[in-house]
Amino acid sequence: MSEEGSTLTLLHDLPESTASGAGGGWKDFVAGSLAGAAQVAVGHPLDTIKVRMQIEGSSVFKGPMDCLTKTVRNEGILGLYKGMSSPLVGIAAVNSLLFWAYSYGKALQTGSTAITPSLDQIAIAGAAAGAINSVLASPVELLKVRLQVQYSAAGEGGVLFKGPISMARHLAQKFGTRGIMWGFWATVAREIPANAAFYTGFELAKRSFARSLTDGDTSKLGVVPLMLSGSVGGISYWTACYPLDVIKSRVQNAKAPPKGLGYILTAAQGIFAEQGIKGFFRGYSTSVVRSIPAAAVTFATYELMMRTLGGST
Repeated sequence: MSEEGSTLTLLHDLPESTASGAGGGWKDFVAGSLAGAAQVAVGHPLDTIKVRMQIEGSSVFKGPMDCLTKTVRNEGILGLYKGMSSPLVGIAAVNSLLFWAYSYGKALQTGSTAITPSLDQIAIAGAAAGAINSVLASPVELLKVRLQVQYSAAGEGGVLFKGPISMARHLAQKFGTRGIMWGFWATVAREIPANAAFYTGFELAKRSFARSLTDGDTSKLGVVPLMLSGSVGGISYWTACYPLDVIKSRVQNAKAPPKGLGYILTAAQGIFAEQGIKGFFRGYSTSVVRSIPAAAVTFATYELMMRTLGGST
């Protein structure tokens, strides 16, 4: 069968609403992209604090406020925005893919975007979207993490990178493809439970608000309940995956890309040996605080944009 014939057959077999773009279509890309940009604008300073606390031991930063104070004192307020250009552009693309894959996953399970998926189906769609999303999320996170922990010119062999492009070029020249996809499987391990919880937490809260405020009609919810629901999703995200996020950050800030799949366990053993079980939760409170406004604007932006575009959520 020709490639064109295979494509037509695939589209014919998809649910009508999915093939036409209502589920997993261009509207999800547009809304997801804007939601991602809003998320970075609101949450990046606290994300910088979170990453620095994950990577540095307690001898460097005693807590979130100590990290904030030292960063601003030594690097100025712009120190909190290090690495922002990578996620500002990258997370727009990442969220586009994430929300598209999530919407597509729901439609595949229910057969139509007109059918409300169960919370189990929401979790499955979120987990699958997280796995797919890792293809983009891994390199974006890699560049962000490595830029965020640049304190001085004593970074990569004494080189201080000005942005993600110079960093990416350096890693590619030094390590090849491995230098760009550094920590991919650690990202996959984080994204699967994280996004299952992310979307389930949001939907559970959104439906609860709808039952109380709009007779169960989630499409009539206003900005405030959508933002509150998004906050629940954000807290759920970090609660489900935080130790794995610490491992990912450590792996992506190592001196060289790991080989094989056993590096996740090796990194976990190293963290435990250095800091005990507490090491897996350094920066957790900062992540939760950050997730409240960041996830709130992410979901509110996505939902409202989808309504504007006439899409289904």
